[in-house]
Amino acid sequence: MKNFLSQLNEIEYNEAITNNIDSLEKLIQLLLKRIHPHNIDVIVDILKQSITPSISQDNDNSIDILFDEIKKNPKLIFEKNIQIKIEKLIIQRFEKDKKLVIQKTEDISKLVLLMEEYFNEAIFSSGTGSKNVLNIKEKIVSMNIKNGGIEVLEQLKKELVSAATSIEQEMNNVTNKLESGKSKIEELEEKISSLENELNRTKAENRKDFLTQVLTRKSFNEEIIKIESSYNRLKTQYAVVFFDIDFFKKVNDTYGHECGDVVLSTFGKILDKSIRDHDLVGRYGGEEFIAVVHFNLDRELLMFLKRIKTIVTENSFIYQDKKIKLTFSAGVAIRNKYPTYENTVQKADNLLYRAKQSGRNKILLDNGVEI
Repeated sequence: MKNFLSQLNEIEYNEAITNNIDSLEKLIQLLLKRIHPHNIDVIVDILKQSITPSISQDNDNSIDILFDEIKKNPKLIFEKNIQIKIEKLIIQRFEKDKKLVIQKTEDISKLVLLMEEYFNEAIFSSGTGSKNVLNIKEKIVSMNIKNGGIEVLEQLKKELVSAATSIEQEMNNVTNKLESGKSKIEELEEKISSLENELNRTKAENRKDFLTQVLTRKSFNEEIIKIESSYNRLKTQYAVVFFDIDFFKKVNDTYGHECGDVVLSTFGKILDKSIRDHDLVGRYGGEEFIAVVHFNLDRELLMFLKRIKTIVTENSFIYQDKKIKLTFSAGVAIRNKYPTYENTVQKADNLLYRAKQSGRNKILLDNGVEI
């Protein structure tokens, strides 16, 4: 009897001991509980399906090998070592499926992050949206979603590619519309540029006296603000010079106002061409002109004044067939000798008055020099 009991599996053996099975009749009743061998094939197939991973397709053939052996010898399913192998395969099945689910979830996250990144770039970029969306499509197509992945992932991939393609087409349409309107934009830009040039030209003309083409008194005073600012910061030295054409009224009375205009225009050109870019010259009123002349050494200022005097006195003003000889008087004040620009102008004006009162055709400086 002991020999028969040793052939039982663990459950049957425990039941035999518990129920005190001590005869062959009782043992037969216990063995009748076993599944008939003809039914084991069905159970084996069901068991194999339950062990085979339902998500992962990674199969090392160990399941097939084991269950091929069981089908050849159904009784093996009742052996403990076989049951232990089946239990290990079940654990492996859960691990494989779990690993793949985690992996596919990461793939979904990658797709979502990728779409978010490049859609944002496509929305906020200027002029490169179509190219960025094309990059989205290429990256999604090249993304390595593992073979046999969940069908939902494959469908998601298709939908994302379709969405990217749709956006690309929309952006191409917008680009085409922009291209079609490019000529109109260029035409508007040309008109704007033309208007700006006209405005600048008009503004420049308004800054200059229409007759002499030097600065108007108003424009001259506006520029003085900049020069004074530089003087206060850097102590750049300059002189204020007042010019007045001698006996100008006699020119008008003798040759007419048209001749007077020619004289004023010519005198203005002489002054304008004699100064440098950072100097100023303007028409103060009537036949009076004012200039701001920068210099480092006194002799530079004297050379400027002598050059003007030489040009005017040694040449004639031409009006029609007439050659008219003229002179001028001037007063010169150095800025750093006075507390303000206004005081400097007043001193230069006073020196001009003295030059005219003392015989004209002379330049008086505030250091006592006379030219």
